[in-house]
Parts: sequence; structure tokens; C-alpha cells
Amino acid sequence: MAVIDNKALIPPAEWEEHKAIWTAWPTGMDLWAPDPKFAREEVANMISALSQSVDGRQGDKVKLLVKNDEAKTSAQDIVGDIAEIISQQYGDIWLRDTGPIFQSAEVAAVFQTNGWGEKYIYEHDDKVGKAISWHADAIHKAHDFILEGGAIDGDGQGTFLTTRECLLNPNRNMHWKSEADAEQALASALGAKKVIWLDGGLLNDHTDGHVDNVARFVGPSHVVCQSPYGEDDPNADVLDEIYSVLASQMDACGKKLRVTRIPSPGVYRDLAGDIAPASHMNFIIGNGSVVVPTYGNNSEKAANEAIAILKGIFVDRRVIGLPSNYILTGGGSFHCITQQQPA
Repeated sequence: MAVIDNKALIPPAEWEEHKAIWTAWPTGMDLWAPDPKFAREEVANMISALSQSVDGRQGDKVKLLVKNDEAKTSAQDIVGDIAEIISQQYGDIWLRDTGPIFQSAEVAAVFQTNGWGEKYIYEHDDKVGKAISWHADAIHKAHDFILEGGAIDGDGQGTFLTTRECLLNPNRNMHWKSEADAEQALASALGAKKVIWLDGGLLNDHTDGHVDNVARFVGPSHVVCQSPYGEDDPNADVLDEIYSVLASQMDACGKKLRVTRIPSPGVYRDLAGDIAPASHMNFIIGNGSVVVPTYGNNSEKAANEAIAILKGIFVDRRVIGLPSNYILTGGGSFHCITQQQPA
């Protein structure tokens, strides 16, 4: 676990105040069969929750991208004025990965994309990061390596979590031959001082193990990860290994990590009967609310317990669970479809 000295601007932690949260509207029968309306309802519910002020904390200003007239009309009908609707081309809604990583309100890092290892190549995904930076009145800094935002998670002080399964996958940056290569790239672009490596992510996660599905910073020196739910949890060994690694680590400031576990959703199968990468970790931390994905499927008890634990962490915010079943059909959840712009 190398410690790196670098002066690059470190992105603020997600729990720090936002100027805006960026997201996009599900569009296209080819991407959202049999009908995007189901995923749109879930996205609209997320936007509503994020935009609400809670106990004196101002809600988020949500900026919603729409890519054609039909999408704009439906967004206006469903979302109304609780979000700023912006016409802009994009591939699909996974802005955590294709959008910029904001290092401040005025500076955004834009990385190369290759469709999650050339699995899903969508037109405009390689341009939307720069476009969002322009809409946000931010200077974009282009970097010459592939990085998806969901592949890393930071504490705002230079500590980053990631997985070898994703960052060292040859389908991303073939010239990276070691952890040190990746660490130096993160240091140079995002000011990484320390990178904590986990082996891998969830079963059947087409992102090749994005860390935002398995471990997240929720405060200084404080990380949340999942515990297995049910004797048949397909990720049991992976989740236990993640906890073991995190419990042994210190952050870039030399403080031992405090590790809290919340239950996973357990076994969740898609319509084809295959195990899907459902995760309670894919929450988005807003100014006033924390929106946690839930999936039903006999895991209501696990979701309620996960939300209760997160309420004890985010005592100054409302923690709300919302269904994310239809968004998951595209491969992710609320964190995957959002990108925060700090104040």
C-alpha cells in the first residue's frame, strides 16, 4: 500500500457540500427494454429525494441531462421543476463513470473511456465528460488513461479505495504493469496519497469489480462495506475478504480505518435467472439525504438493517431506501448514475 506525495487537487469527499448533482434520463428501447418508463420512475424518485431540504440542510440542485425531444418531454412531465433539465448528448446514464470527476466547483478531471473494457461502446460516452464540465462552468483537465469514477472512492484527504480486478485489468490500461503504475497515475491526476487495494468486486459485475459496489468512505477514516446476507449469499467470501483487508488498513493521515458493515441484499437474480450485482453500497450522499438502493426479493429485512446502520452514521441527513430494480437491469444503481459537483 504505497504512500505517494503529490500536489494535485484532491476531489472533496462526497459528504462535503455540493453545488450540484449531475444525472441523466434513461432513454431508448435498445438500452431500457421493454420500456424506459420503469427506470425513469426510479430516477425521478431519487431526484425528488436528493432535492428535498431536510432539517435545515438545503437539498441538492440536481441537473438532469436529456438527449432528445422525447426524453425532454417525459422528464418535464415526470420530474417537473425539481431538477434543471439540460439538453445534451450522452451514451447511457452511467455518469459516475463517463462524466468528469470534479476536483472543485471549477475544476473537473476528464478521463478516457472504453466502454468498461470494450463491453459497451455507446456513442457520445467519450464526450460527455467534457460536455458536463462546460455546462458546469468548470475547467476540464484531460488525462490520457482510462478511469471510471465508480472504480475509485476517496476520503477527500488523499486516500482512495479501488480493486485490482478493475484498475489492473488489461482491458483498461494495458501499459500498467503493477499497482505502482496505477498509483502514480492516480497521484498525478487526483492527488492520491495512499491507495488501498481490494482484490475484486461482486459476482457478475460487468464493470469488473467497481469499488463503489463493495466499499465506501462515509467519513474521515471511516469505511462501510457489506456483510453476507443469507447462507447462500454468492459474494460471501468476497465480502468477508474485503472486511478483513479494510480492518487492517490506515488512511493517508496514518489513522486506522474504522470499518462498519451493513448487510448485502443476498441473492438477487435478474429476469433471466442470473445472479445480478445488487448492492446496498451504491448509495449517493446528498446535501440533505442519503439515497440507498433497495431490491425487495425477500431482502427487505437486510435493507431495513442496512438503512438503520447508515442512519447512525449520517446523523445529520435523512437516509432513505428507494427501489432500484429497473436501474439495476442496466448494470448499476444510484451512485452509478450520479456525479457530484462540490461547492
